[in-house]
Amino acid sequence: MIDKADSYHERLSGMGAQEILSSVVGMHPGKVVFSTSLGAEDQVITHMISSLRLDVSIFTLDTGRMFPETYDVLAKTGARYGINIQVFFPDADNVEKMVNSRGINLFYESIENRKLCCNIRKIEPLKRALKGYEVWITGLRREQSPTRNNMKFAEWDQGNGIIKLNPLLEWTEQDVWTFIGDNKVPYNTLHDKGFPSIGCQPCTRAVMPGEDIRSGRWWWEHPETKECGLHLLGRNKVVK
Repeated sequence: MIDKADSYHERLSGMGAQEILSSVVGMHPGKVVFSTSLGAEDQVITHMISSLRLDVSIFTLDTGRMFPETYDVLAKTGARYGINIQVFFPDADNVEKMVNSRGINLFYESIENRKLCCNIRKIEPLKRALKGYEVWITGLRREQSPTRNNMKFAEWDQGNGIIKLNPLLEWTEQDVWTFIGDNKVPYNTLHDKGFPSIGCQPCTRAVMPGEDIRSGRWWWEHPETKECGLHLLGRNKVVK
């Protein structure tokens, strides 16, 4: 599978996003899964998967600290495309122990605490959601963050033992919004209120004009630490 990930990047370079999806899904029948955060990029991919009628399972992670608007777009998306987006939750006992030992808003106190919270609320449920699949589709784009500059269209995710596919890798923010407008794709209304990137409510704020699009995520940290750990850079390097 590692060798396949390497060869896929070269093969997929130059293809459009929909062609990338169709090509890889066809090579892994019944073994492709898409994790949606319900953000703009992921809504684009959901539209593509549904329009092309691809054999792809779709899930989202509910951390328990999401915006109400995120739940709204989850319901609207399911209704629009006639699909059931499976929801994975963190282990209740682990959340309870963490909050009772470190506080309800522990993530503001240290990067260690924030990573612990992300691990319990996101990474552990993600591992359960990816189990049994061979390809994991994401909506990552290169221009979103300095931590994503070296990503490829397809790469081996060592931590999860799966090929990670990034069909929108070279898309610009304008590309995303043009597609949403042209295809009337439902999107999170927080995007209209200065939220280009949307995660958990206490860890996401609106950004000011001219600020980096990821500056509203974990805004109290340095840019190079602004990943929750869901994604890897390259074959073995974990983004922390």
